[in-house]
Amino acid sequence: MADEHVPPSPVEPGTVSRRSFLKRAGLTGLALAAPALPHLLADSGEAEPNPVNETSSEKIPLSFTLNGVKQLIRVEPRAVLLDVIRDQLQLPGTKKGCDHGQCGSCTVLVNGRRVASCLTLAASHDGDEITTIEGLEKNGELHPMQAAFLDCDAFQCGACTPGQIVSAVGLLNEPVGDDDASVREAMSGNLCRCGAYQNILAAIQRARRQTSA
Repeated sequence: MADEHVPPSPVEPGTVSRRSFLKRAGLTGLALAAPALPHLLADSGEAEPNPVNETSSEKIPLSFTLNGVKQLIRVEPRAVLLDVIRDQLQLPGTKKGCDHGQCGSCTVLVNGRRVASCLTLAASHDGDEITTIEGLEKNGELHPMQAAFLDCDAFQCGACTPGQIVSAVGLLNEPVGDDDASVREAMSGNLCRCGAYQNILAAIQRARRQTSA
């Protein structure tokens, strides 16, 4: 009869059923994935901590002169100079702006040369002489560049001012032309979001005249 139920045909010997095939494929995949399980667990944060990573962060000794004072400290190998100055040595005058070396707010002097402290490892400055904005004043007297910034009102919010001043002090010892265009080019690495460039330029030129005299 057409409506009669026909039972499924039995599996012949030597053939593989759909269920047994899937079971075997699953077991094979699990076996292949077993070597990668530690890496998968590590990505999920469930693996045991790597002892190599623990020892790599051990602090190392560092010695340098900061604003005329000898410093003997220990720092992490990956710590940048900016963070060591601000957080470890508690000198907040050097500002953290972009943290990518593009704004100049973190400028310090290393052996008299301008350096973006957010881009340089502290450990690379062993034995160096470093000057921050706090080190420009001598015996209660402002550096001529600091005084010129005050006289020319060369700041607004003040966020970039320490980096501007330190960079301008470094400029005093560089072969920069006397014209305004040369100064602008030499200071192009220091950005002012408030746009006080005209007064900053006037302050730098005033300090240059005073120091050369």
